[in-house]
Formats: sequence, C-alpha cells, structure tokens
Amino acid sequence: MRYCLPLLLLMLCAPISAQQSMFAELDQYLKQEVDKRQMAGSVALIIKDGKEELHESYGYSNLEEESMMKKDHIFHIMSMTKPIVTVAFMMLYEEGHFELDDPVAKYLPEFSDLRVSLDPNKGADGPTEAAASPVTIAQVMSHTAGFSHGLGGTTLDNEIARNLYYSPQKDIADRVKTLASLPLVYQPGTRWYYSASPDILARLIEVFSEQTVEEFLQERIFTPLSMNDTGYNLSEEQAKRFVALHRFDDKGKLMRDVTQMPPSGHTVFGGTHGLLSTASDYAKFCRMLLNKGSLNGQQFLKPETLDLMTSNQLGDIPYQKGMGFGYGFGLRTTDPEDGTDSAGRYYWSGAYCTFFFVDPQNDLIAILMTQSNPYSGKYGDQLRKHVYRALGSRK
Repeated sequence: MRYCLPLLLLMLCAPISAQQSMFAELDQYLKQEVDKRQMAGSVALIIKDGKEELHESYGYSNLEEESMMKKDHIFHIMSMTKPIVTVAFMMLYEEGHFELDDPVAKYLPEFSDLRVSLDPNKGADGPTEAAASPVTIAQVMSHTAGFSHGLGGTTLDNEIARNLYYSPQKDIADRVKTLASLPLVYQPGTRWYYSASPDILARLIEVFSEQTVEEFLQERIFTPLSMNDTGYNLSEEQAKRFVALHRFDDKGKLMRDVTQMPPSGHTVFGGTHGLLSTASDYAKFCRMLLNKGSLNGQQFLKPETLDLMTSNQLGDIPYQKGMGFGYGFGLRTTDPEDGTDSAGRYYWSGAYCTFFFVDPQNDLIAILMTQSNPYSGKYGDQLRKHVYRALGSRK
C-alpha cells in the first residue's frame, strides 16, 4: 500500500497527453491533415482555465527537407501583428498622447487633404472627390476610415498593394506617406473595409514615443511578457527554427513556396504585418489580454481600455451577422444556435494561415500556427468548431 501513494501522486502530476486532452479530436484532425498532405505542419496551443490542455506540434517545418515541426518553431504571423500593434498604441492612449476622435492629420500632416475614389476600377488616376470629413484615429483602428489593404481585386486595390508592399520602402514613415498619397476607396466612417490602416498606428507610435516601433514593442510588451522569440527580425540562432512557407502547385501537390520573406533584414516595422513569433509567445500575449490587461505582476492596459477594444465599434455600419469589430480585433457579438462559437470571443488571423482567439466567457485561449500560401480560413474555422464542440461535450 505504501507504494500506491507515490504512484498516484505521479499520475496526478503527469502532463495531459494530446490523446487524453478534451481537445483530442482537434489533435487527431491536425494529424490527419498532415497525413493527407493538406498541410505541411502546425503547432496548436489551447489554454482552458489557465491550464494548457493541448500543446502539440504536427508534421514538418520544412516538407522539402523533412524537418520535423517542433513546438518552439517560429512563424511569420503576418496580420496577427495587428492586435499587438493596436495594444501598443492604446498604451499611449492611456498616457494621454491623443484622443480617439482626433484627426490623424493632427499628427501626420500628409493625411490633411485626402481624396476618395469614385471608380476604383480606374485606379489611382481615376476620378476622385474630396473626403467629406477628416479620418479619425478611431476609424483607423476599426477599419472604417476608407483605406484599403489592396486585397479587393480592383485596379486601385492592386495599385495600393503594389505601392505599399511590393515597392521599396525605407521605413514605416515612407510606407505611410505612400498610403496617404493614394485615394481612399470609401468615404470615412461609411463602411468597414479591411485596410492597411494599422500601419498608420505604427507610425503614430513612433511619433508619440520617439522610438521605433521595434524598440517600443520590445521594451513595453515583448521583454515584460518574456516573448523572447517575437520580433521583426530573427537572430541567426532563431532563424534555425524558422518555419518554411508552403503552397500547392498546379497539380495539387504541397511544396515549398519560394516567395517566402526572409527572417531578417527588415527595416519597415509595420502595423499590418511583419512580426515573427511562436505559439508559446503569442499565448503569453493572449494570457495578458484574458487577464484584463495584466500579467507577471504588470498592468499593460487598464481593464476598461481592453473592454473598449473588444467591444463592437461599428455602430450602424453593416458587417457580418452576429459579428463585429472593435479596435484591433474581430468579435463575436451573439451566441450561434449550433454552439460552435461564443459571444464575446475576439480573434484575428494571419495571411500565412495563423489563427488565434480569446474567449473570456469560457476562460479560453486557442492558437493554431501553420505557414501556407495563399490564405484560407479553413483551419481557423476548424479550430473554432473543434474547440467549441469539445467544450459542449463537457457541459
């Protein structure tokens, strides 16, 4: 009998395996996707009630070299940069550097005389009209300012993408000046349109803090949260853990995407994209959000500021049914009938198929990192559905 107690204690203290986890079906699904060559590899991390219920790596970090994926591998998180930069920007709001209804032109004069395209299919040189009102900081954060991200498929969208992301830019100031020189696609405050506006936030961080965005994020977020593998550039040692980008060729075969951006040498510290990170590092950021802006004994944002950011800021502007958008985050505003979501959940994703969400109601964080081009919301949907089905089965 004296041998039973130590054995029992050992069993109780042992980490939960993926097969034993309440998210075992998600674990199995991700394994199958690798086996079917639908993805090269991924890292999944689910935290429920403060406890890691699933943290596993799947498949390959580089299919061509048959390098196995590991939990500490580093991903280009693309638009999952946006929430981090928006949080950093709102730190400066709390310090009194600006008001939400301030015109952007108050701090960046290049936004003083914006024009709005009357026919985006005719490009930047097509007919325009004057903006009916100044673009505000709140509109920039909620993607209602009228800017584009260059993803809409019109001639103007294509020109915006080419000028912002495929033409040489020295730094974020250069990129933002380029953005200001191009027509808006809608009048400010009239429509939600996914845009490059977080780059404006990055530039304003530099103006208010008198630091580069890279310096500000490192000092105010990454170092205090011990996000040691997150930044715009990787060291030589970190680059050994950099995950390769993959795509399907014309025959449907999964292969390395040679258009992948390098892990270092970047000088444009953007708000739209640019950061590299691990699932574990991003989970630290999410833990801070879930803990009402606090972690490791430090308050990064006031709870009321975070509540503002994760509340729907669109008012009467049309958006997807049951969904909304705050400052830097997409939101679920109602509970769906099928139980595969939760009101109050906030989230975002990245162009190379990285996904995360935070659900305060269920004390839940979910992260899935992969590297696939072009973007598809498939794995974000599967992550959400598997997680909420697992939660429902435990009720």
